[in-house]
Amino acid sequence: MDRRRFTLGAAGVASAALSPALLTPPAWAQTPPAGRAVVLGMTLEPTSLDPTTGAASAIAEVVLYNVLEPLTKVADDGSALPLLATAWKASPDQKTWTFQLRPKVRFHNGEAFDAGTVRFSFERAAADNSLNKDRRVFANIASIQTPDPLTVVLSLRQPEPDLPALLAQSTAVIVEPRSAAGNAQTPVGTGPYRLERWQRGSSLTLTAWPDYRDAAAIRVPRAVFRFIGEPAAQVASLLAGDVDCFPRVAAARAMSQFKAQPQRFQVLTSSSRAKTILAINHQRAPLGDVRVRRAIAMALDRKALIQASADGYGVPIGSFVTPDTPGYVDCTGINAYNPAGARQLLEEARAVGLSLTLKLPPVPYARQAGELIVAQLAQVGLKVRIEQVEWAQWLSGVYTNKAYDLTVISHVEPYDFGNLARAGYYWGYQSPQFNALYQRMQSSPDPAERLKLFGEAQRLVAQDAVAAFLYQPQWITVARTQLKGVWKRSPLFANDLSRLSW
Repeated sequence: MDRRRFTLGAAGVASAALSPALLTPPAWAQTPPAGRAVVLGMTLEPTSLDPTTGAASAIAEVVLYNVLEPLTKVADDGSALPLLATAWKASPDQKTWTFQLRPKVRFHNGEAFDAGTVRFSFERAAADNSLNKDRRVFANIASIQTPDPLTVVLSLRQPEPDLPALLAQSTAVIVEPRSAAGNAQTPVGTGPYRLERWQRGSSLTLTAWPDYRDAAAIRVPRAVFRFIGEPAAQVASLLAGDVDCFPRVAAARAMSQFKAQPQRFQVLTSSSRAKTILAINHQRAPLGDVRVRRAIAMALDRKALIQASADGYGVPIGSFVTPDTPGYVDCTGINAYNPAGARQLLEEARAVGLSLTLKLPPVPYARQAGELIVAQLAQVGLKVRIEQVEWAQWLSGVYTNKAYDLTVISHVEPYDFGNLARAGYYWGYQSPQFNALYQRMQSSPDPAERLKLFGEAQRLVAQDAVAAFLYQPQWITVARTQLKGVWKRSPLFANDLSRLSW
């Protein structure tokens, strides 16, 4: 049986994943030679390859730091490291940032990287017609000066102490003006890899770019990303030796199989800056009523949902911030699990018996949580019908067109609290009080004052029940023992191939 077809088949894989035959791989799978290609597993296939125009985190998993590069790079601990910028400094008020650029860098099409391409990329991201999901970061730039080809000076409207880290994300990649419009299908960047082949629905292959500025340091000549959504198939692909590394694998229920074979597998569990939530569409009546949203949040037992959705690998949250974020405030006591209180709020809002739909994207954590969410909401008098949708449908129907009542999703970006002040965002949250508070926080150059206001903002988000905040996921990565450089922490969704070697 062809191994590629075997691991992608959902039917029959669950039982095959436990087959003793798969516990002993063929000889070729036991000792990969130095310089061999790396095969990585991904749950979702990206819908495009341009992170400046698409919202899906799967895009960054393929292209960030590999094909397309920003000025900076996120380290394991979440700090910013030099990449296309070699150094930077801020003015005392944190409103003027000066970046020194790396010399003699070229794009894959031979065009030079310089201050002009940085200016083009940032102005494109800030434009009124920009599709960049982090447009607010670039709209905060009042002016861009380029005193010489290797210097960029950014003057901000509001202070931003996190700017170097924000510019390390996929939405801040530097694009080449002539090729930027085609990046969704054939991305042109300055990174160590280029797109070789994209077999839709199956895999995507990157190959090392021989003209990369530090080509000798790249030790993996080719990387193949295989798209495997079914948890049992993910486990089977690793056990069969078809996949070398599966970051954020849905393998909690099979952990013992991997841990029992340390000569074959390394198993890494890491915290994240992701927030798994039950998103609520405020624009759908009566979900705009805070009493209804609070009732939905209070009807959900976070600990039970963590067990159902993530097999216990999660930490409860009560607002749109994770416990390891600087300035975190524990808001889990706000809208804590209280079915009786939830029903009382629904009665006050005359919403008992309300019928809603729950749209679930094709990620394991959402599908696994859905039935329990429906059951818990039924206990307080809400009738919820599950509608399973594919990823492209979720992006267009839920995220873009806001055609939903409820949905389960993980927001994985580490610096996305500002989305709560974003007009037209898919939640439909509109709060002048929050916007004013967030504006004060962003305008303050005093770190202590910013943290104080950040805490107030977290509490307000919880009290407004912007969503039912569920948990911070704990990611599991399973990889071959011989593969070196695998991220031990997951500050954001990326697979930095330049770190890897056999």
